[in-house]
Amino acid sequence: MSQGYEEELRSERDHVAGLYARLDAERARVKGEYEAALGGKGIGAMERDVGVRSLGRQVKRLDVVDNGLCFGRLDAVSGEQSYIGRIGLFEEDDDYRPVLLDWRAPAARPFYTATGANPEDMRRRRQFHTRGRRVLGFTDEDLGRPGGDAQGDAALLAAVNAPRGEEMRDIVATIQAEQDEIIRLDHPGMLVIEGGPGTGKTVVALHRVAYLLYTQRERMERHGALVVGPNPAFLNHIGRVLPSLGETDVVFTTTGDLVPGLHVTAEDTPEAARLKGSLKILDVLKAAVADRQRLPAEPVPIALKDVTVRIDAETAEWARQEARDSGLPHNEARAVFTDIVTYVLTERAIGRIGKGWLSRDDRDEWESMRKGLLEDLAGDEKFTAALDELWPILTPQALLASLYTSPDRLRAAGADPSLLRADGEAWTVSDVPLLDELVDLLGRDKTAEKAAEAAAARARKAEADYAEGVFQAMKLDREEMDEDVMLSAENLLYAEDLADRFVEADTRTLVERASADRDWTYRHVVVDEAQELSEMDWRVLMRRCPGRSFTVVGDLAQRRSAAGARAWDAMLAPYVADRWVYRSLTVNYRTPAEIMAVAAAVLAGFAPDVKPPESVRACGIPPWSRQVTGDDRTTAIEEFVRDEAGREGTSVVIGPPGVPGAVPASETKGLEFDAVLVVEPAAILADSAADLYVALTRATQRLGVLHEGPLPAELTGLAEVVRT
Repeated sequence: MSQGYEEELRSERDHVAGLYARLDAERARVKGEYEAALGGKGIGAMERDVGVRSLGRQVKRLDVVDNGLCFGRLDAVSGEQSYIGRIGLFEEDDDYRPVLLDWRAPAARPFYTATGANPEDMRRRRQFHTRGRRVLGFTDEDLGRPGGDAQGDAALLAAVNAPRGEEMRDIVATIQAEQDEIIRLDHPGMLVIEGGPGTGKTVVALHRVAYLLYTQRERMERHGALVVGPNPAFLNHIGRVLPSLGETDVVFTTTGDLVPGLHVTAEDTPEAARLKGSLKILDVLKAAVADRQRLPAEPVPIALKDVTVRIDAETAEWARQEARDSGLPHNEARAVFTDIVTYVLTERAIGRIGKGWLSRDDRDEWESMRKGLLEDLAGDEKFTAALDELWPILTPQALLASLYTSPDRLRAAGADPSLLRADGEAWTVSDVPLLDELVDLLGRDKTAEKAAEAAAARARKAEADYAEGVFQAMKLDREEMDEDVMLSAENLLYAEDLADRFVEADTRTLVERASADRDWTYRHVVVDEAQELSEMDWRVLMRRCPGRSFTVVGDLAQRRSAAGARAWDAMLAPYVADRWVYRSLTVNYRTPAEIMAVAAAVLAGFAPDVKPPESVRACGIPPWSRQVTGDDRTTAIEEFVRDEAGREGTSVVIGPPGVPGAVPASETKGLEFDAVLVVEPAAILADSAADLYVALTRATQRLGVLHEGPLPAELTGLAEVVRT
């Protein structure tokens, strides 16, 4: 390297070291404020909680940006230089000047969009190559002339050719212009990003979340964002991206985890998934609830102290209709049902007890007798049991489990008999949106809520009484105190304020609070592998985001679910009509051209109208196939695993059920590996052509195929390997 380059490199290293010193100082300052806020001296519980959470977010944001804090520099034609990084840093002076531009800031955008043909008043783009806090080197792009972006291509190719790790990496240093346009798109509603394998749609969606959290911080930080992925492995894979960009107010979940307290990964048969995923299941759920609102086959006698009254079908039918007409959820409408029944029973009881001497004009006596009868009914076990039989308090799990295990209840609800199963609580992913729907149909048990509220009120009163005692004990004799000091002390020591200090601070993070609260609503939702979501899944997500701010990521050609999307408008129109925006990604940054040619032949077989994404590179390693028999397959798999263990990067074996050491293609969706071995492609193809397409497009460098029978006709372009 030239002496000029080495001198420039030393200068850049010194500058970046100064940025890290500024980061460390800012981190120390915020952590000090955070620890002080935890102490909460002189402030109320609510103020303390808000302060702790806000400072906690800042601490996390500063703690996760050490690696590659600064990754580039922009030189303007005017001579001004701007350093670009994961977060923004500022000088602590009167001007509060930026010393590091956040990559999401408007001034940083030319770093991603300026070209030789359109330099945007920029002269040079410099990209740093870093490891941890150290700058290893840099490459420059001259932007003042056409064709001056060759170094930028080199930086991109270096990134996509690098060995993969267990976790997805951010692309903040190498965002391409078509990706940047989507990330910064000024659309407040629903955005659909469609792209084939390797087009970067997932990582673009995550960077878009980071961008929105930056540009709309005040609107979003109290509610955060939700990212929904296809399986836990996928969420683990992408989980580092947003924290590496300084954003932690994001909940990651699968559709099987959308109801707090449930973690569901089991899947239904395709037919059951289709039935449960259709909006037609709503009528079944409503009918199942209505079926539990019963009329007595025979009058139910209730023996009170002086008279026996009966709950007959006529009374129950009137009460049921009034309860249904109230529009309240089932559990809350029980109060209406109960009120009508008790009204009828007490009226009848009073009429019999007072026959011959009591008239309705004797209101005081009438109401006095009613009050006593109501107390008797409230404590009557048979009356309570009758209410539980005619209008039971139900939970979503109890109702759905009893539906699945009863042919009679399935028939009464108009459900398909194929939904019958032996274990009603053997929950599947397709059951989760039904359970969530039932939360709204059933409502809460107000009795339990009222008891909890009463207990909380008693606890608050006890705290206030205790605080008052402390206040009185601390109160000094007015005659011995300066008046100003006394007033100051009293201002600080009101009993209510003192009681507030005994309330334990809620220091849970936004993620912890949102994950535990079924009714939490988010400001933005990302849905990955969205083509797999059913109509019922979408209802759950729409409840979670009333503002309808979504980034929807998917590829209809990769759909495998029988309940999934065949067209985006069919899924989205019921919620946003035509107010959604579509963008496509067409460049494949993951899959080399040699492997993509093989996958494209499979795609043409089941989706001939879909154009495969164009690979940005070739790897020079031809994909291969090998025919094996008997135990040779096991040996060949072991050889692949052993060989790849000695290489840098990641690898996976993908195959149908029954192949030892192999994972199904469905569990690798959204993931990428340096090397992939696909076992028995014909069996995968017979189950799902989309799954074979997914399997073939996971590799970034090397692809091998093992097969016992003949290769499917769709698999062309494989170099056959013969072992002797």
